[in-house]
Amino acid sequence: MTLPRRSLFALPAVALLATPAHAAPAWTQTPFTYKIQKPWNLPQSARYKFEGGVHSMWVFDTDEPHSEGSSTDPRTEMRWDQEYSSGQHAWEGEIYVPSGVNGPTVMQILRVRGGDPGTPATDFMLNATNANGGTLRYYTSTVIAQNIYNTWVRIRVEHSAVAGGTGKIKVYANGVLKATVSDRGKATRHFKNGVYHHGSGRAEARFRNITYWRQ
Repeated sequence: MTLPRRSLFALPAVALLATPAHAAPAWTQTPFTYKIQKPWNLPQSARYKFEGGVHSMWVFDTDEPHSEGSSTDPRTEMRWDQEYSSGQHAWEGEIYVPSGVNGPTVMQILRVRGGDPGTPATDFMLNATNANGGTLRYYTSTVIAQNIYNTWVRIRVEHSAVAGGTGKIKVYANGVLKATVSDRGKATRHFKNGVYHHGSGRAEARFRNITYWRQ
């Protein structure tokens, strides 16, 4: 018995829909470890606490840097141990910035080795200022989120790193894509979050539900 012509064409169409040729690999949550960087002359408890699932970090503009003799700004940060030079990597977490905080970097991708001489030390910085009820910016340019003071903002930073080349970074706030930018080319780097303070007075940020993703 011969099938009607319309059935012969319908069957292959169903098979094609069931097996998409260009499906991207799924993101997989991956364990991560970290060290706390804080003013070198203070105990960790003076600038960091972990309580109720929340990492709280604060620093003053008059504090010492994280290592004696360093010329860098004062900081209290979670420095991730996981380093990478290629592949798909994502930092995700909720960030809370108290009212009045102005000047710190609260999340960054730091380049640690392998880049060209003279290349800046970071691929990405998320900075907090006191504009418009608290604002998160990519460096000093693109606005990522506003009215952030005293509320939790979910941030996701996806880095598509290319060995020996230039990759892309996507930044999401509360699930909405806010910016797509290029990194600074070849390097080995890692994630950081906390307060790296470029302003005056006291800076504080809190973090919860921090996760590391790979693809």
